[in-house]
Amino acid sequence: METGTESRSERKRKALMLAATELFLEKGYDGTSMDDVASRAAVSKPTVYKYFSDKERLFAEIVLASTSSMVGLVNVISETMGGQPAAEPGLLRLARQFLTALMQPRVLQLRRLVLANADRFPAVGRSWFEQGFERALATLATTFQELADRKLLQVDDPLLAANHFVGLLLWIPINKAMFTGDHRSSPEELERFAVAAVRAFLSGYGPTKPVARPIPATQRRKR
Repeated sequence: METGTESRSERKRKALMLAATELFLEKGYDGTSMDDVASRAAVSKPTVYKYFSDKERLFAEIVLASTSSMVGLVNVISETMGGQPAAEPGLLRLARQFLTALMQPRVLQLRRLVLANADRFPAVGRSWFEQGFERALATLATTFQELADRKLLQVDDPLLAANHFVGLLLWIPINKAMFTGDHRSSPEELERFAVAAVRAFLSGYGPTKPVARPIPATQRRKR
């Protein structure tokens, strides 16, 4: 019987997932075979199938395992924003940490891989979003509501505000990475994005300026 924290079976499973992750990122889903995975992990093909019934199942488990990195971001949100006397310092720290975490080349490559296969495996893409990014947005929304309760922000729809904040922060670097494959962003660039996003966000949601409210469709037609 294994006495360590990890059994031999668990270690082998992790080795297979690591090998498969490297191959999927290098060669894409279609370019990767179970034979490739067995070769990269230095095991037999039957061993691969012992742990994963097929390539689709292996891909799904790799994608969902990656959402663990978002759990760290969820914790960062609470730790960074809790008990702050003003919104701006915490938002700046949070913006920097978001960019540092989400602009890692491996994270960006995985994101592109998931998007490239979203039509083929919609359940995988949906689970990746719900268990990862959506959880972070929900936590951020709760934090924004707490800041609004303390009069540090003016927020009518905290989840919409969370989406606005993350959109301002990630729109430029994420789109650049997704469309060009260029995953490099200098620390100076990321700092500029962080500062600009916080300033823009506070110009709309800050405590000293009113939040523009949506105009009802009936009123828009009268204008």
